[in-house]
Amino acid sequence: MAKKDTATIIPTLRYRDAAAATEWLCRAFGFTKHLVVPGEAGAIAHAQLTCGNGMIMLGTAGDDEFGKLQRTPVQVGGVGTQSPYIIVPDADAHLARAVAAGAKVVYAIRDEPYGGRGYSCLDPEGHLWNFGTYNPWAE
Repeated sequence: MAKKDTATIIPTLRYRDAAAATEWLCRAFGFTKHLVVPGEAGAIAHAQLTCGNGMIMLGTAGDDEFGKLQRTPVQVGGVGTQSPYIIVPDADAHLARAVAAGAKVVYAIRDEPYGGRGYSCLDPEGHLWNFGTYNPWAE
């Protein structure tokens, strides 16, 4: 049998204050800093944060070539156009940690009809995050 092609998907986000966002994401959601590349004047040129075997990349929002293609929620009227779903082993414990760090819950924790338990929240800059125990790979 031929080897299947594989791909790794890593969401990218822009933040007005990527340095503060990096610290908050680690404290609130349990991310770990994999790589942080400082930019000018306290900006973050590029950061890689891991959670389990997943990763996100982020940087300080700007009007550079990439920044002209990707905006923060504040720049587009307070809404996002995409949001990551992250599998966690204990959604209730994860929610408590996120709320303690100041996450704004927008969908309360619930048992999903398709299985698993999860919730959705906003980070301090308005990015939508979804966390739950449902694992579509386990089926």
